[in-house]
Amino acid sequence: MAVGEWGDRPLLLAVDADAGLLGRIEGELQRAFGSDFRVRGELLPEDALRTLQGAKQRQERVALVLVDDSLSDDARAEIFETARSLHPNARRALLVPWGAWAHAGSAQKILRSMAIGDISYYVLKPWIRRDELFHRVVAEFVQEWSRSEPTNFREVIVVAGQHSGRAYAVSELLSRNGIPHAFRSRSSELGQSVLADLGNPEGEVVVWMPAIGGTRLIDPTDAEILEAWGIPTSLRDVDRDFDLLVVGAGPAGLGAAVYASSEGIRTIVVEREAIGGQAGMSSLIRNYLGFSRGLSGAELVQRGYQQAWVFGARFVVTREVERLTPRESGGFVAQIGNVGEVCARAVVISAGVSYRRLGISSLEELSGHGVYYGASVSAAQALTGLRAGVVGAGNSAGQAVLHLARYCASVHMIVRGSSLADSMSAYLVNAIAAQPIIKVHLNTEVVGGHGDGQLEGVTMRDRNSGEEQRLPLESLFVMIGARPRTDWLPAEVDRDPHGFLYTGAEAASCPSWRLARSPHPHETSVPGLFAVGDVRSGSVKRVASAVGEGSVVVSEIHQFLAAPQG
Repeated sequence: MAVGEWGDRPLLLAVDADAGLLGRIEGELQRAFGSDFRVRGELLPEDALRTLQGAKQRQERVALVLVDDSLSDDARAEIFETARSLHPNARRALLVPWGAWAHAGSAQKILRSMAIGDISYYVLKPWIRRDELFHRVVAEFVQEWSRSEPTNFREVIVVAGQHSGRAYAVSELLSRNGIPHAFRSRSSELGQSVLADLGNPEGEVVVWMPAIGGTRLIDPTDAEILEAWGIPTSLRDVDRDFDLLVVGAGPAGLGAAVYASSEGIRTIVVEREAIGGQAGMSSLIRNYLGFSRGLSGAELVQRGYQQAWVFGARFVVTREVERLTPRESGGFVAQIGNVGEVCARAVVISAGVSYRRLGISSLEELSGHGVYYGASVSAAQALTGLRAGVVGAGNSAGQAVLHLARYCASVHMIVRGSSLADSMSAYLVNAIAAQPIIKVHLNTEVVGGHGDGQLEGVTMRDRNSGEEQRLPLESLFVMIGARPRTDWLPAEVDRDPHGFLYTGAEAASCPSWRLARSPHPHETSVPGLFAVGDVRSGSVKRVASAVGEGSVVVSEIHQFLAAPQG
């Protein structure tokens, strides 16, 4: 199938009231992107609105909308709102002149537009011919659009029924592991075209990898999908002795893997689900140093995975460490499911947390079939036109409803408390309030679920009045907190009352610690066993701090490995 069959040239729209500047912007866009995109410039807001409306009528894809910051607030807002409603995948940015950073009003305008979801970021207007900075920033927006546009030809394509729970799980697996992909409904024209090219294979889920030699998988397991893409799920080498075992490939574990392997420590990382852990499920992280526009959790952790891999770290994904045993001679033996034993001189626990469940039997029966616990919503394009609900009121829940709102017909946020502001960042609260298709149900809890093999709706109860209401939904995402994954560790590893691991000074006061020296700051009550990230008692639950702990613990591991044991 030729790439060109998946659509004509998408539109790049620029709106600027200055004819000279608009001509320069059009010229730069045409020079850098004209062969693959249609470039259009408009001087007047009303003409820009007609262009967006016409593109919708012609079913033309819009990749990017750039709007001059000198337009009136009302004109800008109308253009961005029209673009958002008619072309939800289009990237939107404010065009600002060089030197705008000297004006506080410009920064306030940008921050406010970002907070309410009008724009992703800003773009400096080109000030010379062949302005490569302008080209680079626009190229980044175009790449983001390309990865989110569901009709684009992609490296991996998933074809299944619109309501297939397994198809959504596959899309989630691909998203969390940073594998670019697109979902195609079996009944759609594009889905039928893919199936015809593949010989109309049977099966609930068909996974096609045109970028990997046309690999075709029918109803594959998670391990089969990752192995086909090249992510290891087994350990084939005879040599199973390592300096360091890292349990968990979230930001903390990846940080430890990058710094340890780069400094010559033979490292193996075991991850039970997907690379990135909880952070990999975040649709947008805006407060990570150095990424001013923000980036998805999957993109961040994929960069970490690639760094660690280049430095020589070994990975085993979709496998779980079932047992960890300290050896009398020093070091540890780990039993890994479907892999066997590996030995390590030191171990870092970065296993993160498991999501709490609602405990409602009618919903538990539909888990994976419309009900998802802490699931990634980055695969939300599979829910296009459907109704979704999110239970929870934290930042992760806020990011989830905003991402779902780009695709779903309606999104319902179900919150036990009386206010979002008590548990959510202000910029997310404002962005949710600005989205007309998001309905927030305060003082409300889910008490039941309905559906025959697939979620069809939930029953909600008002916590003040006791009144119950049935809400039709095709998908429900439950994000109500988590508990640490520490049950599998040996008893001598001391934990706090909630199951988080004691480290450093707290570990020193535990009865299991018997050495004359004090534990290292991230060392648990078992010498040589370290803990970083969310699983550590007293940790700061932030991506940046988890990465920091993962990097800092490597110096402690060097000290431990270099010192006489005992």
